[in-house]
Amino acid sequence: MRSFLRFVLRLMVLVIVFLVSALVAMRFAIHGRQVAVPKVVGMAPMQAQKVLESKGLLLDDSDRFYSADVPEGRIMSQVPAAGEQVRSGWRVRVAESMGPQRVVIPDLVGNSERAAEINIRRRGLELGSIATATIPGAPGDQIVGQSPPANAVNVSEPKISLLLAGSEDRASFVMPDLIGLNEDNAVSAIVNAGLHVSGIRTQGTAPPAAQASSTATPQPAAAANTPQPNSAQSVPTGTRMVVRTYPAAGQRVFDGQGIGLEVTQ
Repeated sequence: MRSFLRFVLRLMVLVIVFLVSALVAMRFAIHGRQVAVPKVVGMAPMQAQKVLESKGLLLDDSDRFYSADVPEGRIMSQVPAAGEQVRSGWRVRVAESMGPQRVVIPDLVGNSERAAEINIRRRGLELGSIATATIPGAPGDQIVGQSPPANAVNVSEPKISLLLAGSEDRASFVMPDLIGLNEDNAVSAIVNAGLHVSGIRTQGTAPPAAQASSTATPQPAAAANTPQPNSAQSVPTGTRMVVRTYPAAGQRVFDGQGIGLEVTQ
């Protein structure tokens, strides 16, 4: 009996040692893949990218803001903050300073959506979200509001969002997410949804113009109609990957609207 008890006791000790060793090894493996986020605030994006890549991290520099304190072309903020522990391959999102605001915010109320978009692009600004509302007495496809307002100063970012007077009889859909698709598949998806491609540009050139209206607020399933296939259109395509769409995924688009694509070179 004593021999049996000794055997059971030794077995329990071995099991405990095994479990402790496994936990220590697992903790070491998890923390071994983590790195401390370096400080990139104040750097130029190219320099920040090299610093992050040396740590096995990625740079996301899609945000740009005006700043009277941070020189133009320098990073003014980062997420996660410097010193935080993240896994290798983590994407660090930064905001780049555009320097002080130098561009005058135009008055777009009363313009058509197309004219407003051209005006925005021509001034080096970006088109934000486009909300559509049915306003009695307001002509369709006419801008009835904007943010920031005309001639605003001390704005934080170079984006102008628009409020467009819409028409009740136009079928609308939710813009699908095409990021990551190759150019051929993205064009096919757009055409089959009853839309068309208004332009395709490679990274580093002027954005293609998207036609008709959209909104940044996704529509409920009950309100969003199912797009019906449309006849094929002759659009130049390739095997490049889609990195951005105009309008962005989740915004409202209308039947027959033009969709702009930005693809890799």
